[in-house]
Amino acid sequence: MQDSLTQINCTAFLGRTHFVKGTLQHVVKFIKENLEESKLVELLVFDDSTGKPIDIDFRGSLEEILDRLNSEPGRIKDTKEKEQPVRRAGRPKLGVVSGEVTLLPRQWDWLKAQPGGASVTLRKLIDEARRSGENGNKVRAAQEVTYHFMTAMAGDLPQYEEALRALYATNENRFYESIDDWTPDIRDYIKSLASNSFTQE
Repeated sequence: MQDSLTQINCTAFLGRTHFVKGTLQHVVKFIKENLEESKLVELLVFDDSTGKPIDIDFRGSLEEILDRLNSEPGRIKDTKEKEQPVRRAGRPKLGVVSGEVTLLPRQWDWLKAQPGGASVTLRKLIDEARRSGENGNKVRAAQEVTYHFMTAMAGDLPQYEEALRALYATNENRFYESIDDWTPDIRDYIKSLASNSFTQE
């Protein structure tokens, strides 16, 4: 099933050493075939999209493990049915829908004076605001993913708190300096998670 938990991308660590990366289904299969049961206590599997560890019960066959993962309540990604949009006035062939906008007279005067008129100007302003907001959301999401993994795997490493402060202050140079001496596999994975944490407009 394409939207099942087993299709998410993840990374497994054995202690602080990178062990395997890929879809959860691939990772579980690789672990089951290549890792002794006694070593499972040293294993942590992280969801690449959240930075959080995934709880996996390795008892039984591969099929049983995957079935348990896919049947866990709330763990299968939501699939939304396509909603039929309400027909409204406008130019539907162009994807344009009309709606009501309430502005002060001086604001209408300003809009009407812009090249292309009020509608074109409003669309441009909205698109610009969306781009700005999406960039900020991307930075915040990357910071949270990085934080979750760092908390789980690097909380006892030197300059951990300094690295977190630099992460949330979007101080890229200071962040990378703080984690430079960390275990290579941990450091490199953190770098990949944090890659969008310092995105600028």
